[in-house]
Amino acid sequence: MSTGRFAFIIHPLSISDVARKFPIARRLPDGVVKSLLRFVPALKASHIEGIRSDYGAAEGWFIGCPLTPEMMFSLPEKAVLAKITKAAQLAERLGAKIVGLGALTSVVGDAGLTVARGVNIAVTTGNSYTVATALEGVYEAAELMGIDLETAEVAIIGGGGSIGSACAEILARRVGHMVLVGRNLSRLEIAAQRVVHATGLAPRLATDSRAAIRDADIVVAVSSTAEAVIEPQDLKIGAVVCDVARPRDVSPAVVQQRDDVLVIEGGVVEVPGQVDFHFDFGFPPGKSYACMAETMILAMEGRYESFSLGRELSVAKIDEISRLAKKHGFRLAGFRSFDRALSWQEIERVRENALRRRSLS
Repeated sequence: MSTGRFAFIIHPLSISDVARKFPIARRLPDGVVKSLLRFVPALKASHIEGIRSDYGAAEGWFIGCPLTPEMMFSLPEKAVLAKITKAAQLAERLGAKIVGLGALTSVVGDAGLTVARGVNIAVTTGNSYTVATALEGVYEAAELMGIDLETAEVAIIGGGGSIGSACAEILARRVGHMVLVGRNLSRLEIAAQRVVHATGLAPRLATDSRAAIRDADIVVAVSSTAEAVIEPQDLKIGAVVCDVARPRDVSPAVVQQRDDVLVIEGGVVEVPGQVDFHFDFGFPPGKSYACMAETMILAMEGRYESFSLGRELSVAKIDEISRLAKKHGFRLAGFRSFDRALSWQEIERVRENALRRRSLS
């Protein structure tokens, strides 16, 4: 059994993350740290080993790209893409045959296309498996919250985009009612026609997101807006909200004020074998983000191709990566919300709060 080789690019989400690698950052003003980071080269953060299934194995590396989210949005796009490309080139030198773009490195610019042109290995954003696990999470969260998919009202914010229309087509296989929400009505109409053709379900269309989601049992948020579009007062008691958008569509106030609503960002994935990341990114041992897992799966398959790249997303590829994940034993192992894992006790409290408030309404 051959061992596939991959790398995955990560970056600090805050200055405190920088201080974990460079302790001197704790003693410097944030502005100084950010200025210095512009000159720090990409670096090997850790070696990943122990990924194994009955059908394949993989080893890889975490590559650190020293840019915070604020820097990625404030620095010139050309400079940011050059920094990410340097990280991908380091992955190539280490021996990786495919590199995954983590967090905002998959969002800035043209979603990986420029980076792919700068290296001689495959590049993937991991978006196909991210969407696959997000939707799998929606099905599981709906069951936990007592929502019947066949009668549920499902709203997709950003339903006219490539990711939104792909989510709509897949969800329409299982749900009874759907509304596609977006600012561009003509794009919504095209997406709706695609859903009708593929599944027979005819979605309604809406341009007012807040009005459209007030009666929704399930909200999938994949818009490309720069600010939150979902506030606490917009949501139905007991709703499940899956926020796949970056920047987030869901305001942090929803979690702070609505303890009767379950907000998830996608799935926590269990990796087969005895994986050791040699790096703490906040997940329990043996667990990873779905975007990381896509890169691993492709390496285990020897599929060194730019599987998910750019802003277009294929339903066929989402279905395919789901099949390959099951083949190798990757599976959903929990939920995360606002960059932290949700415990089953927290989910149960949300469910109980929703049941109590429904009985009082």
